[in-house]
Amino acid sequence: MRVPSLPDLAWTAGGIVVILLAAALLSQVLAQFDVSVAQNQVVAAGQENPTLFLYLIPVSLLFVGPAEELLFRGGVQGLLREVYAPGPAILLASVLFGGVHLFALLAGSGQVVYVAIAALLGLILGYVYERTDNLVVPSLVHGTYNATLFAVQYATATGLAGF
Repeated sequence: MRVPSLPDLAWTAGGIVVILLAAALLSQVLAQFDVSVAQNQVVAAGQENPTLFLYLIPVSLLFVGPAEELLFRGGVQGLLREVYAPGPAILLASVLFGGVHLFALLAGSGQVVYVAIAALLGLILGYVYERTDNLVVPSLVHGTYNATLFAVQYATATGLAGF
């Protein structure tokens, strides 16, 4: 970890744009084919108490993003890179990243889809880490992604989004 350089900041901004666009595109494709996605327990709790989403925004930026990136990119991907080439290391770490998200889901259909989406988004985070070799960059991308999702959930739950 280090203070991001200008190229790191460019990768951070690009990573945020790419991960948000990828999530939006995946959402549209799944909706087009009427594929259901499991719900995260935190989102279900926030829908009952939307203020929770506001608390989760800084938590995502300061704790969740950095902690998950330290574990999956710094730990898992770093160890796998010692054994495999970067591509397989990113892929395997991303599959594990997706799989761990299974524990946060409510029971029901769409769990495999949710895990697959998390793994695909993990590929973006893994690639950004591989390109920058700086855990701060995927931590910022991840934290911003989660914070954006919680902001949108808050806006939707409170009617601010106009939906």
